[in-house]
Amino acid sequence: MIVATTPFIAGHRIVETKGQVYGLVVRSRGLGGNIAAGLRSLAGGEIKEYTQLLEDTRRQAIDRMVQNATLMGADAVISMRFDSSEMGTTMTEIVAYGTAVVIKTDASAPQPTTTE
Repeated sequence: MIVATTPFIAGHRIVETKGQVYGLVVRSRGLGGNIAAGLRSLAGGEIKEYTQLLEDTRRQAIDRMVQNATLMGADAVISMRFDSSEMGTTMTEIVAYGTAVVIKTDASAPQPTTTE
């Protein structure tokens, strides 16, 4: 499935709009991870425990969004975005959302240009 942050997909045309689609994940770091991250924050710099948690959570949110779009009969998601919020002091919510569509290859549709 093609997932794009743009409202169109180069070389394709939208033949049907299925509707809004999203994937939602709420995650919390375990006690050990929170302690390690807290200690790392004292020294400053990137907190790798949280970076990895958020990367994994975004990937899972996209996977859930794609599953939902597939169930709707779509073969692409356009205008995909992420949103996030904190729930309490230990949980993070990540949502991936966009518009589920059916696309067809179309040679007359806009094509990406390359500059060399």
